[in-house]
Amino acid sequence: MKTVIFACVHNAGRSQMAAAFFNALADPTKARGVSAGTQPGERVHPEVQTAMAEVGIDLSGAKPQRLTDELARGAHWLITMGCGEACPHVPGLQRDDWPLEDPKGKPVEQVRRIRDEVRSRVSELLARQGWAR
Repeated sequence: MKTVIFACVHNAGRSQMAAAFFNALADPTKARGVSAGTQPGERVHPEVQTAMAEVGIDLSGAKPQRLTDELARGAHWLITMGCGEACPHVPGLQRDDWPLEDPKGKPVEQVRRIRDEVRSRVSELLARQGWAR
């Protein structure tokens, strides 16, 4: 099974959405997604929880977590979320960066656009790797 880490600085928005979509759309026998951050926030942004609930994904119990060596051990991919120089780097993992806008504090209409872009990128990754359900 392949593990993909979705990472951003606070692990409270983009990376949470990406991991949730990944796990909802991936074949669980082939791949799983986790999310983490370099400086985890206190909670997932409320506007992100709202936008994800609209598409049937409940992030109310999700907790930001730190990207640690232990978490990265055994992973295959690290996908960062457009955090520039603040993005984490884990040697030995395949890496991609998705230049996505930070949803923190944005109006729900804007968060919906970000959410839909995240879902599209996750779907493309799953199709390209042959990991979709």
